[in-house]
Amino acid sequence: MNLPDASPAFISADSIEWKTVDPGVQRKILGYDDHLMMVCVKFEKDAIGSLHHHVHRQATFVQSGSFEVTLDGQKTILKAGDCFFVAPDLIHGVVALEEGMLVDVFAPARQDFLK
Repeated sequence: MNLPDASPAFISADSIEWKTVDPGVQRKILGYDDHLMMVCVKFEKDAIGSLHHHVHRQATFVQSGSFEVTLDGQKTILKAGDCFFVAPDLIHGVVALEEGMLVDVFAPARQDFLK
């Protein structure tokens, strides 16, 4: 079943192209509807996910690599298999300590990513 403004029920990641969003940072939107969105974000070594905030809840899984994560002024190093949670409007960002990939889940969906 496909909802209006939603991705297909089954998604082949190979069929979605990477989009460059910052130097050394690419993303591809996987599944989404109005309430939830999953995004893969690929980082080259030393690439930066700049400090920012948004109204969405975000859960991020470190699929590969290692990252210095800043969340609400606190920094820590996370590696493959770790995760972090971002409450609405908290300032957060990452620095890739090596090549790696994050899987972000947003609630509600990031409509700004679809434009």
